[in-house]
Amino acid sequence: MDKKLRLSQTDKKIGGVCGGLAKFLGIDSTAVRVAMALLVFVGGMSLLVYLIMWLIIPDELEQIK
Repeated sequence: MDKKLRLSQTDKKIGGVCGGLAKFLGIDSTAVRVAMALLVFVGGMSLLVYLIMWLIIPDELEQIK
């Protein structure tokens, strides 16, 4: 199985980063979203990192090509 990190097109709220991470890690996307929100609010992860991930991680639709 070729497991790659991709932005989710089916499980996304803003950019698909959390949905893609959840699919890649094999866990629930709600848990990833809660963890990301907690990390942003306690200072362990900034919104800048989320935006960088959104720009760098390829889209799920690109794997069809």
